[in-house]
Amino acid sequence: MSASRLLSVLLLLQSRGRMSAREIADELNVSVRTAYRDVARLQSAGVPVYAEPGRGGGYQLLDGYRTRLTGMSEGEARTLLLAGLPGPAADLGFTAEMSAARLKLLAALPAGLREEAARAAAVFHLDAPGWYREPEQIPHLPLFVDAVLTRRAVDVRYRRWRAPQEVNRRLHPYGLVLKSGTWYLVAATDKGTATYRVAQVLDAVLGDERFDRPQDFDLGAYWVSYLDDFQARRYTGTATVRLSPRGRRRLPDNVPPEVVRAVDSTATAVGDDGWVEAVIPVEGTEHACGELLRLGGDVEVVAPAELRQAMAATVGILARAYENKGPGGALVRDAQKSLGNDEAPGR
Repeated sequence: MSASRLLSVLLLLQSRGRMSAREIADELNVSVRTAYRDVARLQSAGVPVYAEPGRGGGYQLLDGYRTRLTGMSEGEARTLLLAGLPGPAADLGFTAEMSAARLKLLAALPAGLREEAARAAAVFHLDAPGWYREPEQIPHLPLFVDAVLTRRAVDVRYRRWRAPQEVNRRLHPYGLVLKSGTWYLVAATDKGTATYRVAQVLDAVLGDERFDRPQDFDLGAYWVSYLDDFQARRYTGTATVRLSPRGRRRLPDNVPPEVVRAVDSTATAVGDDGWVEAVIPVEGTEHACGELLRLGGDVEVVAPAELRQAMAATVGILARAYENKGPGGALVRDAQKSLGNDEAPGR
């Protein structure tokens, strides 16, 4: 007999009121016979559970009986109930714990506030992943959760963007961060603290080595600093561009916020037709070319010359491909080779 399941039955009855054996069984994923036995065990333990027979009947706690298992105030319970994040909890392997915690939080509230909290929770939903992309596969995330909580080292094989692409690392995990639907691991290595994208971990083995997490390490502060440093390293130069009124309106849907802000702060009119000229940050020629091409004819690169030439060359490739009446694959590849690049601009 699972004591935790008996507790779940008790909390279900406390938070839901009258429930049939079938409803209890369905909620806890057990058989109806097991639900009957669990209720009988509660009754034997002195919990005032009584049965009401007939249609619409079921099991119910005696009016006024409540168990105070959480020790939380009503306000705290309401706040934590709204803070529950079932998606990330499932990623972390805490689905069962999340359900149990929710029951305990509801159980901490009197009937009136319990209904109010349930209504409030029903109108909020978190969907962390961004648009136009599938959720990442993160099979090693629960292992990292274990490593973070038990402070054990992890040996990983990691795929990164630069050569060599696959590397082996021994990590001392300090914490996990969920950013726009993507999980990141913050961990110490022999070269210092670093950040790893969990989906890029190819293999992970939990080791026996224990480590001490620095007492002054603040995960939130580290992440803010990491983002600031990432932005500083991300943009390696600037470009001067001209934008039509429509192009400027389309910016937020096609470029990062930093580029939009740069246009807003540096834009100057270049004629009476609404076109503006602005200076924007760029990561590099290839990436900037792919990003700006999303705006089509609503953008013109003025400088630097390298980016302007890359834009012109890419537009030329597209024009020749569409001028050709047949499939243009071979033609496009030949044109790309003339640029000295085996890949089309963009990521």
